[in-house]
Amino acid sequence: MKNTKTKKRHKWAGTEIFSVIVLTIIAILIVVPFWNAVIISLETSAAFSRKPFSWLPGEFTLANYNYLLFQNSGAMITAYKATIGITLIGTFAGMLVSVMGAYAFSRKFPGKKFFFMAMLFTMFFGGGLIPTYLLIKGMGLLDTYTVLVLLGMISTYNIIIMKNGFESTPMDLQEAAMIDGANDLTVFAKIMLPLQKPLIATFSLFTAVGYWNSWYWPMLLLSSGDKTVLQLFLRSIVNALTSQEGTKNMAASGMAFQNTFSQGVKMAAVFAVMLPIMVVYPFLQKYFVKGMLVGAVKM
Repeated sequence: MKNTKTKKRHKWAGTEIFSVIVLTIIAILIVVPFWNAVIISLETSAAFSRKPFSWLPGEFTLANYNYLLFQNSGAMITAYKATIGITLIGTFAGMLVSVMGAYAFSRKFPGKKFFFMAMLFTMFFGGGLIPTYLLIKGMGLLDTYTVLVLLGMISTYNIIIMKNGFESTPMDLQEAAMIDGANDLTVFAKIMLPLQKPLIATFSLFTAVGYWNSWYWPMLLLSSGDKTVLQLFLRSIVNALTSQEGTKNMAASGMAFQNTFSQGVKMAAVFAVMLPIMVVYPFLQKYFVKGMLVGAVKM
């Protein structure tokens, strides 16, 4: 007998078609300018002058990236090293605090409600810029990379969402492990943490992006010329190349950089700053939906 079963074709509803059209338009509006920026960073000034928008470089060159790496006394390499170090250490420390704090608040202990409300209070009321600056100065942390790690290390929002994630884990799993002789540390490390992998991956990326894109506190707290981060470097490059003085400096930089131009260097700087996060994002994307929904209902 012939198999009479046939696969049913999915019928597209009007709302689905509308959603696909809208999302496609949004994707194009995002991708096309970004791609054009990459092309500008890879072509010469003459090619850009002839055709400001193109799908492929008119005259391919890496001069704009060479300018970023080898001019400015190696400032970009210094900024890259500092930002990578701050991001790695800050993300590890921040997630360690968030995970342990969330797990602690998911358990019962004396004064839990008071400490939780005190932590929640900081989401709505801050200490203020001047008191924070004076505190940092009094602690001797001005003009150090350590203070940049400390300022972004604690996130009340992360702790609250991860707390809800821990509380949503069935108690039967924990009780069964304790009956088998596991202590609290074993339950935390071998049962609770693996179950919260989507949350940890999601908030690790959010924390890393926060450190990577930080520029306000570095601008206020870093005063030495030999200390900088990528966002400050990008800001200085854009400001310098926008001014007449920056353009003159580029023109005087020698034959090795004769194909550089201000717009190309700006686009090269933007792409160089964004590249590491763009590389990491696809590996954690699969955790996003689940990570943002786990624990987000119960409060």
